[in-house]
Amino acid sequence: MSEVRYKLIDLFAGAGGMTQGFVNAGFVPVFAVECDSAAADTYAANFGDHVYRGLIEDLDLSTLPEADVVIGGPPCQGFSPLGKMSPQDQRVQEQAALNGLWRYFVSTIEQVQPKAFVMENVPELLKSAQYAALERATRALGYDVRSQVLNAADFGAPQRRRRAFVVGIRGALALLPEPTGDRKTVRDAIGCMELTPTGEDWHVGRKPTPKSLERYRCVPPGGNRFDLIERRPDLAPDCWLRKKTGSTDVFGRLEWDKPALTIRTEFFKPEKGRYLHPEADRPITHREAALIQTFPRSFVFSGSKIQVARQIGNAVPPKLAEAVARSVRKQLAVANEGSSMRGEESGSEDQA
Repeated sequence: MSEVRYKLIDLFAGAGGMTQGFVNAGFVPVFAVECDSAAADTYAANFGDHVYRGLIEDLDLSTLPEADVVIGGPPCQGFSPLGKMSPQDQRVQEQAALNGLWRYFVSTIEQVQPKAFVMENVPELLKSAQYAALERATRALGYDVRSQVLNAADFGAPQRRRRAFVVGIRGALALLPEPTGDRKTVRDAIGCMELTPTGEDWHVGRKPTPKSLERYRCVPPGGNRFDLIERRPDLAPDCWLRKKTGSTDVFGRLEWDKPALTIRTEFFKPEKGRYLHPEADRPITHREAALIQTFPRSFVFSGSKIQVARQIGNAVPPKLAEAVARSVRKQLAVANEGSSMRGEESGSEDQA
């Protein structure tokens, strides 16, 4: 018997990191929603031109195709600071509007009636009033719901990245995957890449000034801006000299045999985090960042350097999504088996 090919809809799809993970686990994408044009182009180049290019608020839900699973990560800006800022602050109002997009996720579930759903977001989501409302709404639709914060490094991604996942299943218990024990390192991800960027296939570097190169050379593997200050204070910006404490990731260098820290949208700027290459005196390239995120080497990106960096940094690591997808797939099999058994019992009663 051939393997069941569950159909997938991805809301807030971005470049398709979540979709890639589910594809790795045998799911078939049939529809996606993405309002960023460059990210939508990237999604289409890799998974097909079934992506709705616009705001989910403008989508006619009645036009959605049938699907077994709905996934997505609504914009997450604001879950942390909302309680610390004035309700009259424009940023609070904008963030509240973004946080309200989970309602469209629930409306889609109500319309499509999938067998399962998966939502991904920042860990702070699980402590919010929005999450409590989402859980109540989806339970009322007949789903068993479970949520948990997962670390990508526990599931075969060479990166420490914590994300919240919410899983809902009909006809079975909602479960999240146990750590696989498959620990990967930066070397596993990018050790095969040329030390000097080729300028092709997104293995593109910046053009540092001589002063920047001198700064890079002061930072050893695992080091950061404090090593620069200690070795060459004359090269350190005044603001670093004045601030003797603070983040140990700024101007940090990766280590070959450890996982990276979270790859964010400005990984090409060393001053934004631990993004210096473990060996070469440069930041990691776009392709290297994508590999650390566990996108396949063949994955196609569309857009400018800044747009593609945003796509990479905002993505769910496909390897992490794949672990969740495989867990969902097992529970779908349980649900299908239970449904078949109930059908058989009903048939037996009819015959009696």
